Amino acid sequence: MSDHANPNLPSSDLARTSAFYAALGFVETWHDDGWLILERGELRLEFFPWPDVDPLTSAFSCCLRLDDLDGFYAVCRGAGLPEATTGHPRLHPPRVEDWGGRVGALIDPDGTLLRLIQN
Repeated sequence: MSDHANPNLPSSDLARTSAFYAALGFVETWHDDGWLILERGELRLEFFPWPDVDPLTSAFSCCLRLDDLDGFYAVCRGAGLPEATTGHPRLHPPRVEDWGGRVGALIDPDGTLLRLIQN
């Protein structure tokens, strides 16, 4: 196994978080009262309970570096996530950034920003 990092993100409701990400192809590999681990292929997200997280002021974020950004984005759209500039959850479509990379965004129900970056 190579070195890796897993983001630890807040969840106001672990069951709701699990259901939200399940619609995007993530499966639970661990769930108890104090922790939730979700995996989708090589992607792993870990969540801790934070009942008072405020989606409007949350500064939590992470990057998902994807071999198939467009495919994952299509899964998100297929799950009914809107492309919008406000609200939670929502999507921002991929675009080429000034540095040359393609980046989109997913904001989850708790206001966590997941940058979707094409490998």
